[in-house]
Amino acid sequence: MSLPKQISQIVWRGVRGVVDAVLPPLCLSCDTPIREQGLLCANCWGGVSFITPPACALCGFPFEYDAGIEALCGNCSARRPAFDRARAVFRYDDGSRRLLLSFKHGDRTEAAKPFGRWLARAGAELMGDDFIIAPVPLHPKRLHARRYNQAALLAGALADAWKTGQLMPDLLRRSRDTRPQGHLSPGQRRRNVQGAFEVDPRYRKLIAGRRIVLIDDVMTTGATVETISRVLKRAGVGAVDILVLARVLKS
Repeated sequence: MSLPKQISQIVWRGVRGVVDAVLPPLCLSCDTPIREQGLLCANCWGGVSFITPPACALCGFPFEYDAGIEALCGNCSARRPAFDRARAVFRYDDGSRRLLLSFKHGDRTEAAKPFGRWLARAGAELMGDDFIIAPVPLHPKRLHARRYNQAALLAGALADAWKTGQLMPDLLRRSRDTRPQGHLSPGQRRRNVQGAFEVDPRYRKLIAGRRIVLIDDVMTTGATVETISRVLKRAGVGAVDILVLARVLKS
């Protein structure tokens, strides 16, 4: 190891020690003291259901048994989604809800960096030679109230973890303020986001024929990412892949 690198590591350990003394490392989910910033305690880690193969080749819905790398779930067999592929890090359930909500609504933005690493692993097959990373946008009114777009933080952290792909945090605009979708039915969700998104005209020539990796925090029915996928394909992109932190899974 070179001397400059040794010095930089010593300096970093010193800085981290000072930060940990002032702000003791806490679990990202339950605030239990832990050994290092950006981690989960053993109990919370055990409660998170990570999504792993085998899974649907298109939407990433996990299978109980391996049906082959090209196998599709029932939904994708009946109606192919507007996007090309989708992958998620973990299930949205009782074990992950607090973890996600503390990041989304509780100002735990320091979670973005480890979440970016998780996204990088879950979406490894989505990497390629020429692609764009873009977050699902918030409406300006919602962004002002929340102060940050959690999807944009995830997109930036993923770009840092992958060290490839072109990050375009403002590729998409949310032109209409939609209702919160938490208690809406699938049909209501689709109608709620219809016409709510657009591509920034500045980037239309840059995205022609290219692949977009669209980032969001949670995928529930897929109404939002389906709507945005159609908007992007009408704008001339070659393919749209979806990568989310959590996914609501129903049989």
